[in-house]
Amino acid sequence: MTPAELAAAVLVAAHAVFAERGLDRSALPGHTTVERPRNPEHGDYAVTLALQLSKKVGLPPRELAAALAAQLGGAAGIKSVEIAGPGFLNIRLDAAAAGELARSIVEAGAEYGRGDRLAGLKINLEFVSANPTGPVHIGGVRWAAVGDALSRLLRTTGADVGTEYYFNDAGSQIDRFARSLLAAARGEPAPEDGYGGAYVAEIAEQVTARRPEVLTLDDAAAQEVFRVEGVALMFEEIKSSLRDFGVEFDTYFNEKDLHDRGELEHALTRLREQGHVFDSDGATWLRTTDFGDDKDRVLRKSNGEWTYFAADCAYYLDKRERGFDRVVIMLGADHHGYVGRMKAMAACFGDDPERTLEILIGQLVNLVRDGVPVRMSKRAGTVVTLEDLVDAIGVDAARYALARYSSDSPIDIDIELWTRATRDNPVYYVQYVAARTASVGRNAAEVGLTRGDAGSFRPELLDHDKENELLKALAEFPAVVAAAAELREPHRVARYLEDLAGAYHRFYDNCRILPRGDENVTDLHRARLWLNDATRVVIANGLRLLGVSAPERM
Repeated sequence: MTPAELAAAVLVAAHAVFAERGLDRSALPGHTTVERPRNPEHGDYAVTLALQLSKKVGLPPRELAAALAAQLGGAAGIKSVEIAGPGFLNIRLDAAAAGELARSIVEAGAEYGRGDRLAGLKINLEFVSANPTGPVHIGGVRWAAVGDALSRLLRTTGADVGTEYYFNDAGSQIDRFARSLLAAARGEPAPEDGYGGAYVAEIAEQVTARRPEVLTLDDAAAQEVFRVEGVALMFEEIKSSLRDFGVEFDTYFNEKDLHDRGELEHALTRLREQGHVFDSDGATWLRTTDFGDDKDRVLRKSNGEWTYFAADCAYYLDKRERGFDRVVIMLGADHHGYVGRMKAMAACFGDDPERTLEILIGQLVNLVRDGVPVRMSKRAGTVVTLEDLVDAIGVDAARYALARYSSDSPIDIDIELWTRATRDNPVYYVQYVAARTASVGRNAAEVGLTRGDAGSFRPELLDHDKENELLKALAEFPAVVAAAAELREPHRVARYLEDLAGAYHRFYDNCRILPRGDENVTDLHRARLWLNDATRVVIANGLRLLGVSAPERM
């Protein structure tokens, strides 16, 4: 019996109680949840429905709990129901009902953990969006890992997700990049406000190889060539490095297109229609203070130039007009001040920003060697890049390490820890279970042990404490996935997988799966093989959500 099946049984019991007592069934929820008690002595699952409903129907919670317990006590698969505290129900399943979960998981395969809680919601998820003026630095890599994992989670829970990279190819930083490339091509020092690092010289060399006439042009014309060609080369490199990291986007959106298509004017018109635009001192302003911003924001300067904020407005409107119900933007630690103005901007368009706009802020990441932060890249000069991180610990470890922590917490990635083939390396600890479960399957085949067909499965034999502990852990996976998606917290999946790995190791150490020597294969061996294979399914499904491999051998 899965937690969802038990929750459904609880609701059936509640409907029966309400019918018997003539209570208003409109007070019943459409669905309920069951929880795993922290103390195993309190049962397999706990239910708080009686506490939730007692005030609505005017019954003491323990009286309502007693009526629910009487109904549930006769349900198939339930061993006992006890009333605890003010009205909790502690439920124990019989071994057969608990063990059935192993078969359900194996038969569901890659579908186990999927849900429809976010079905019907169309989400635009923008992450990384690093300026094409240099390689992706380690802060951006964090969003690559977390954002990609979040997109997988949202899709797994039913949302229609479009991932997006905002390609900022307009503005002063691009001009500085072009001037830096031109200086490098001429063998001159980088401009004072320009970009350094070996990558600048590399790209300048590629541009001059493509366009050898560029060095004969005047400064303005040469700078334009380096702007167009250099940005294209840099962005292709960014896309390639992200692709190697396992991250690809549905849409790469150019900021320049907003300008070329007149979308800034379109956004300005919409904002004027909403009544929040005013003109002052020759500039055009958006009155964001009407919606809690600390000051009003300039859209167009007195010299006629658009501001970055105007492009932000146009880009948000473009996403909404493409049919997205919710716009989710992931930003670095230095963008806290951005949240208020963006929420106010959404409100100026007439949207409810609590429903249509989410801004997630990620904190800093350090790569640490021998207890000391690695500060510089050999190639980028001033920052640690995606390639530096992957070279140091590999793609799987990098993705797992970055997704393992809440994104609003700073993290240090210790090179020695994340390359160690020991249990204190979290990704090794989890992947080792993937490999061990696969190894058990191979060894089982060698000794003639197979699961057999589903009809011959004897789930009631899985009655050992460690088997029960592992089954409970496996049952939690769908709820963990749903919570991680709704709360935008992929790290919940990583921490769950580590707990599951621990439960499997304890099962493996205490419950022999394979027969010894000339021992005959029994139904217990087969049942345990079902449980072993169910664990591999869940480990693989969880690692897939994080973009990490589930190896068959290590």
